[in-house]
Amino acid sequence: MKGLIGILVVFGSVGGGFVLSHGQLLALWQPFELLIIGGAAGGAFILANSPTTLKAAMAGIPKAFAASAYGKAFYLDLLRLMYEIFTKARKEGVMAIETDVEDPKESELFNRYEKIARDHHIIEFICDYMRMVVSGGISPFELDNLMTAELDTHEKEAHEPAHALQQVGDALPGFGIVAAVLGIVITMGMLGDPGTDNAAIGGHVAAALVGTFLGILFAYGLVSPLSQAIGQRAEEEGGVFECIKACILAQQQGYNPQVAVEFGRKTMRSSIRPSFAELEEYLRSERALP
Repeated sequence: MKGLIGILVVFGSVGGGFVLSHGQLLALWQPFELLIIGGAAGGAFILANSPTTLKAAMAGIPKAFAASAYGKAFYLDLLRLMYEIFTKARKEGVMAIETDVEDPKESELFNRYEKIARDHHIIEFICDYMRMVVSGGISPFELDNLMTAELDTHEKEAHEPAHALQQVGDALPGFGIVAAVLGIVITMGMLGDPGTDNAAIGGHVAAALVGTFLGILFAYGLVSPLSQAIGQRAEEEGGVFECIKACILAQQQGYNPQVAVEFGRKTMRSSIRPSFAELEEYLRSERALP
């Protein structure tokens, strides 16, 4: 919703200001200019990026308009899940969670948290590293290095769609100039025709200027903000993995489950981070394990 409001404000302000200045809105409708700018930008986007990045960018656009999936409620459930995993391992032994991490789809523990269970990236991350904990033989230091390496790779991949769209945004003003120059070329050709009236020449000059206008408007009013929004979604997803990492490392260092999840709570953004008392009350009231 926020994204749609932003687009309406941008285009409404520009179009409204133009109309209020006695401009004709239909004069901005130049389909051939749009074809030149949009086609060139789309072709460059395809040329510059891998199929994986293209697919991720297209999938990321709808997410940029949707509300964040990683709010306070999601994190509370995530911390409770980590708490219950650690508690089960502490009470029944580390081997007690082997079945859960080997087959999370059939695990009652994971299936209690539907939103988390649907995110296979998060489940895979938790299970991979808890499987290492169950197997033993890895120190917290080694586990930290391994997690850091994976999260660095994940961050680069997650930001590729945003970077790809930002490059398109940077190129759009240039493609707008290309459209404008082509319009001027047509206009200059018309000047050599004695039968061409001034109105036709003026119309072609106006169309050429619209090309420059559209390139700049789409760059700074749509594509660049959209790439920023996709990048923010990637940051939010990365924050979830950092939270899990902090919890697992704290558990490996010998902290009790409540303190381990407190390490995870501290990694959360202040806007959604629950207080210590709020998390403690949530764990106590919603605790599923005895």
